[in-house]
Amino acid sequence: MKIALLQIAAADNLEKTCEKGISFCRKAKEMGADVALFPEMFSNGYNIYERPVAEWVKDAIPDNHEFIKAFEELSKELNMAIGITFLEKCQTGPKNTLILFDRFGKQVLKYSKVHTCDFDVERNLTPGDDFYVTDLDIGCDTVKVGAMICYDREFPESARILMLKGAEIILVPNACPMEINRLAQLRGRAYENMLGIATCNYPASVPDCNGHSNAFDGVVYLPELSGSRDTCVVEADEKEDVWIAEFDLEMIRKYRREEVHGNAYRRPQKYGLLCADVRQEPFIREDYRGESDCE
Repeated sequence: MKIALLQIAAADNLEKTCEKGISFCRKAKEMGADVALFPEMFSNGYNIYERPVAEWVKDAIPDNHEFIKAFEELSKELNMAIGITFLEKCQTGPKNTLILFDRFGKQVLKYSKVHTCDFDVERNLTPGDDFYVTDLDIGCDTVKVGAMICYDREFPESARILMLKGAEIILVPNACPMEINRLAQLRGRAYENMLGIATCNYPASVPDCNGHSNAFDGVVYLPELSGSRDTCVVEADEKEDVWIAEFDLEMIRKYRREEVHGNAYRRPQKYGLLCADVRQEPFIREDYRGESDCE
């Protein structure tokens, strides 16, 4: 399975951004991609900082907007799945959303960022309500695919619930510096859940981003190796380009059937506190939004 990480910046308006996105999807197809993945909130280039909230909220578009339909049609034309990201217009306030169209142009997954960055301007977003997994037909195979967005990766529960729902590959649109510790988080999420993770970031030309889109396959041990292996499939540099993350699905599935991580030896009856809405010092934050605050 080949996932194209479209490490590209948005243009200065929605129409040009759409045209650029289409162009890079075509390049991804030429490179043999089964899936093309955009960075976080590509419709407006994640341009929500250093702007009045009332201004960037106007960038929100509905999920049936012509921008979205363009990639729906393109996925059919190219016979390639496309994960398009956008600032979604909603009655409760805008959402940070990914829609995955399969190679037939069918919407098979819609996910909105659950862990919004409430300590900053993302507090003005409406969080998503759940994590989802879908069967994605890539022609030669059907793969169980889930998604999380940027800050979601900092919570082990995000990737864990996706693994428990059957995900083999997690798509991660991103918009922040991919430095050693964030890369370590993603490496760890892939390792502990025995699945592939593909992260698409903006290039260094975008403020507070540095490229380094990446992918990890989670396969740490192989019988023919005396020790552990590097699970990194690809790590981009800082410039704007398309990077291909190729996952060996047969290897991942065999590893998941035989190794000890994931859901093989969990003791969920011991984890009740994980679902309790309880916070104690030093984790008390005045700007924390509970579920009732987000409805």
